[in-house]
Amino acid sequence: MASLLENLIDVLDGENAEYEKLVTLSESKTSVIVAGDIENLGKIMEEEQEIVGRIQAMEKKRDKFLADIANVVNRDVETLKLIDLIQMLESMPDQQRKLTDVQKRLRATIDKLRETNAKNQLLLSERLDMVNFNLDMIRAMKSAPQTANYNKNAYTNGQSLGIFHGSFDAKQ
Repeated sequence: MASLLENLIDVLDGENAEYEKLVTLSESKTSVIVAGDIENLGKIMEEEQEIVGRIQAMEKKRDKFLADIANVVNRDVETLKLIDLIQMLESMPDQQRKLTDVQKRLRATIDKLRETNAKNQLLLSERLDMVNFNLDMIRAMKSAPQTANYNKNAYTNGQSLGIFHGSFDAKQ
């Protein structure tokens, strides 16, 4: 049982290290979003995907170790939570302390990641609102009213306010 617990603690430590990398990337993503640097945002997102892949592999290991521990202590794997396991380890204070420490660190790291991601989501939403506002302004300009400029036959000349109705010439 002790080796299973050590393996679980090692995996949880590894997960925490990977989540800390995600926190760092999310914090750097904030400045990239503010700057509107799409190229670097793409690079950061690629790095995040690599880290998420490693975390998913560690989660599989964690689930395997928890299943093995649940079998040893004769508990249902689906209902055994980490906090329950910590409480069950009263007879093993060193293991209990290590597991409690890694659980607290992991929770704090994930909370920080959630906070940073919420801030980034808000920034992206504001950025998207600004883009939509600009698109609406461009559409409004294209539908601007015609000027009161008349030609010699007393008809309007069809010009709109503030709009240049030129065309793009790819040959130039």
